[in-house]
Amino acid sequence: MKLATLRIDGTTRAVRVDDEKLIDLGVSDVGELLARDGWAEAAAAVDASTARAYARDGADFAPVVPRPSKVVCVGLNYKNHIQEMGRDLPEHPTLFAKFADSLVGATDDIVRPGETEAFDWEVELAVVVGRGVRRARGADAESAIAGFTVLNDITCRDWQFRTREWLQGKTWDSSTPVGPCLVTPDELPGGVRPTLDVRLTVDGEVMQQDNTGDLLFDPVDLVEYVSTVVRLNPGDIIATGTPGGVGHARDPKRYLIGGETVVTEVEGIGRLENTVVAESGA
Repeated sequence: MKLATLRIDGTTRAVRVDDEKLIDLGVSDVGELLARDGWAEAAAAVDASTARAYARDGADFAPVVPRPSKVVCVGLNYKNHIQEMGRDLPEHPTLFAKFADSLVGATDDIVRPGETEAFDWEVELAVVVGRGVRRARGADAESAIAGFTVLNDITCRDWQFRTREWLQGKTWDSSTPVGPCLVTPDELPGGVRPTLDVRLTVDGEVMQQDNTGDLLFDPVDLVEYVSTVVRLNPGDIIATGTPGGVGHARDPKRYLIGGETVVTEVEGIGRLENTVVAESGA
């Protein structure tokens, strides 16, 4: 099953993606849907022949969960990216956070702030949590995964490396596309540990290409680890990390300066297509 949050008539609606039709699920967004007991059964049971429907062509997708209570991100989780950044394989996940104000939709502009000279890209598979858990282990952690989506962890590298903590480089306003859909694990090879090709292009040039099978800590590992630290709520997002090919690690370094089209794809889930624009007034 594929779920999305659609912008329509000045508001948002949670929809089920049925090929070229978007079926209204009777709630405002996917986050609200996931907060309801039995959300998967309820979403699957909506009758496409009687429910309100919208055309997929030209749809305006909001962030799949517009207001998650938390977005937890993982750094250095693909073996090849760890090596290109000149680091040893970590024993534990490297965690940092984003705030909901940083999230934008699947075709929204990526806003480049005037304060950075090192605006970089990162394709990521993201976990969407489907129920509240704390200290989840094994099957409990697996069942907490509602599905997966696509995220581009846009980063201001010059701000990221001002200190040993990364937050200030990672959560700039209106900079992080996420969506277009949540895809449930039963739709994907590997289920809650999916093996999916990931890819990012800038103006048609391939910058990143890998497979989630290279993840050092898989989605279930991450739910276990993060939920040990903090309660995970329905709609929370865990970005699982990026593979090699980021602009900062290239020789010479390459960054987004404005005007570029960035396409971020995860096999079986979908694609984000965003234009980089300068922040108004920056």
